[in-house]
Amino acid sequence: MSPKNRRDFVKQSLLATAAWPVISVPGLAQTAVEAPAEDQPAPKPGARMRFGLVTYLWGQDWDLPTLLANCAKTGCTGVELRVDHAHKVSAALTAEQRKAVKKRFADSGVVFVGMGCNWEFHATDPAKVKSNIEGAKADVVLSHDCGGSGVKVKPNSLPQGVPIEKTCEQIGRALNDLGRFAAGYKQEIRVEVHGSGTSELPIMKQIFDHVTEPNVGICWNCNGEDLKGEGLVYNFDLVKKRFGRTVHVRELNMGDYPYPQLIDLFVKMDYVGWILLEARTKPKDRIAALIEQRKVFEEMVHKAQAALGVA
Repeated sequence: MSPKNRRDFVKQSLLATAAWPVISVPGLAQTAVEAPAEDQPAPKPGARMRFGLVTYLWGQDWDLPTLLANCAKTGCTGVELRVDHAHKVSAALTAEQRKAVKKRFADSGVVFVGMGCNWEFHATDPAKVKSNIEGAKADVVLSHDCGGSGVKVKPNSLPQGVPIEKTCEQIGRALNDLGRFAAGYKQEIRVEVHGSGTSELPIMKQIFDHVTEPNVGICWNCNGEDLKGEGLVYNFDLVKKRFGRTVHVRELNMGDYPYPQLIDLFVKMDYVGWILLEARTKPKDRIAALIEQRKVFEEMVHKAQAALGVA
């Protein structure tokens, strides 16, 4: 696929969809919402964000039927599956098993957002980098086969003794390789802001200065580093043009991370995509806790819209 065709593919995929209000596109499947017709009013800023779940802790021990039932029950309209959890969606699945996963999601009404993986590309050993790229490619195919729209990867470190610029360029090259492959499967590569040194937003920007593939985007991850330097707004603006279609948040009403301000920023930019809860606590009743988090999210969005005079 040529660079122009890749750009056209991503542009069209972010404008097309099967139906409202489910986030669903034929290009980057299940990730964006249809642009309104010319004779229809545009949706409110923030109206094309959807709340979903990352199966990090709260969903780690649920098999797939239980996970989908609990998501439907709580209003989590989409889910990013972590590898090696009880739902057992992995690259080891056969073609028939992948079809069964895709059908199960389709029947449930819950969107399979994609795979959450730990592939990383900072190693000083080229063989390790290549191995991680190949592993990520296998999960791209898995996500495609199961009806997902992308794969989460991450930079994870800045190796000592290696110039930062060299590591950033190396990670960027690996992401371009992966992005070109993923485009052939209509998948997005979601680069989580993660790792020692690499969770600093100026470093993420430096990495993405080397990323040329339009289907490779940043997954904002709500780290303490977001508030460093000149603060949240500055760091947000530094990378917002490169956001992918997923954001990871922790519990929205706990801790000292400024989630209301963050949601304000996403609403103001009219972000299109998934706000995915990657919860870290261990509540006794996860169903009630998920419902609570969804309601907190909806209230934050409403307040942000009201501040813009569009609620």
